[in-house]
Parts: sequence; C-alpha cells; structure tokens
Amino acid sequence: MRHNCPLMFNRRQLRIKVLQTLYAFHTDKDGSVEEAHKLLLKGLDKTYDLYLLLLMLIGEMQDAAIERIEAGRLKQQPTREDLHPNTKFVNNKPLRIIIKSKELAKEAANRKLGWGQEQDMIKRLFKSLVMSEEYTAYMDNEERGFQHDRESLNRMFRKHIVNDEGLQEWIEEQSILWSDDLDLASSIVLKTVKTITEGSEDLVLSEMWKDDGDDREFLEHLFSRTLAMAEEHDKAIETTASNWDLERIATMDLLLLRMAIAEARTFPSVPLKVTINEYIDLAKFYSTEKSGAFVNGVLDKLFTAMLEDGRIVKTGRGLIG
Repeated sequence: MRHNCPLMFNRRQLRIKVLQTLYAFHTDKDGSVEEAHKLLLKGLDKTYDLYLLLLMLIGEMQDAAIERIEAGRLKQQPTREDLHPNTKFVNNKPLRIIIKSKELAKEAANRKLGWGQEQDMIKRLFKSLVMSEEYTAYMDNEERGFQHDRESLNRMFRKHIVNDEGLQEWIEEQSILWSDDLDLASSIVLKTVKTITEGSEDLVLSEMWKDDGDDREFLEHLFSRTLAMAEEHDKAIETTASNWDLERIATMDLLLLRMAIAEARTFPSVPLKVTINEYIDLAKFYSTEKSGAFVNGVLDKLFTAMLEDGRIVKTGRGLIG
C-alpha cells in the first residue's frame, strides 16, 4: 500500500454495503443471487467513482476562477479589481497539485469520468462559492502558507461545495447508489487533500482495499454466507424471539440479525462483542427506534446458545471480550 494512502472502505462501511444489497435483493422478488452479487460490487465501484468526481470537482473550481478573472479583464470598462484580481485561490498550492495530478487524470480516463457536460452547474457552484463565508475569509486573509492553503481548501469543500443543494440533487439523479455514499466519499476526499504536502509531486489516491485482501474476503463471505445460511438462521431467530414471528420482525432488523449471525459463525477472529456492537449501531441508524434493543436482546441469547453448542467458535483475536 502506498505511504499515507487513505483507504476507501472500513469494515463498518462494508457491512453497510452488504446490508443495502441484501435489502435490494429482498425487495426484488425476481432478482437472482448472481445479480445481487454484481450489484454489491457495482455499488463499491460507484462509490469510488463519486470520490474521484468530487476530487475533480475541486479542480473544476480553479478553471471557473480563471474564467472569471479573464472575463473581468475583457470588460469594456474593467474596474481596478478586474485589472488587478486577487489570484490567491487560483494559486492555491494543493489545488494546483490536484489540477495537475496524473494519477487522478489516469483513473478518471479509465473510468470515463468528467465534468465536461456539466459546465453550467460548475459555473453556478463557483459563483455560489465566491459568495460564501469560507471563500471570502480565505481571500481576505493575507497569509500565504501551504498549510493555510490546504486547510482553507478543505474547509471550502466541507462547508460549502459538498453541501450545495444543486450538487446534491445532481448526485441523486446520477445514481441511486450515491445518495448514501456522499458523506463517505467526501470524507475520503478530505483525507486525500490532507496527504498533500509541499513536497508532493502528485496526489496519493485512496485505495479501495488493503493489500492483504482481508477486507475483500470479509465482504464476499459476509454477503454469501448471510444468504446461504438465511433459512437456518431464521429458525434460530424465530425460536429466540419467542414473542415474535418472522412476519412481525421489521425487514431491516431481520436482515441485520441474519448478517450478525453469519458474521459470528464465519469469522472466528472477529470478537462477538465487536459484532454485537456493530449491528446494534446499524439497527439504530437504519431501522426503527426500538431496533437497537431488539437486535441486542436476540443476539445476546443466540450467541450464548451457539457458543455452548459449538455453532460459534472463536480463535485468536476473536476470543477477546
């Protein structure tokens, strides 16, 4: 892995991707497991596309700034400001590295990504940026240091660019898979910009996976084992949640329980405490108000029973807690 390279996905984000795919598969009665698996991998790939596009969008702001300066100079009666523009933004050093990045250009070309067809939105977004508090404060500040440039660029992206309603609407229109990915992709953009130093000759782009392949294996196995063991685990869930039949359990809760049990039985090195806490948090966020307590109660009973009868076996780090 390249030095200081931010990773695109952590285990929680991989669990979320699996959950989203399982939900889509559950609601599409005509879908096949093979199609669901392709959707899972496509979802990950689309998230990476969004990350690259957002990085490129920062660069597009420089082009818009240069165009604005040139338009001012070409006025029939240019003002003093038109003739002597503040070029601090266009000379922002981390921004120039993004613009000149061969790595970013190569990835964008491979994936056929670009903003060429969206110039009207780019111009509107830059015009809005110029009026923002973050941009004004940066341009009025006489400081010219590299760290100041980098922090200001990230602040403009975080507080204004990525929160633009027009941009968010465009993102939703481009892909149904992107609506839930914007926060993740944006956070990786911010981490990528933070890796830029005064000595940087190019961007260090995020990697999708760790070099050891563990996360890719985790994703694949969690998805496949959750589906393969669903019937067996549904019986265990129904028995444990004795006051509920499966029809009364919220779909999201059921999927989360299936995933948690599959994870506990498939990955010996993942501690049960980690698995339980992760799925409680996911239940609170993606399901109902009472789902966290419900998932906690069912898993606590089920895991205790499965440890006793040998259906769950933990080794190494999985023995912790």
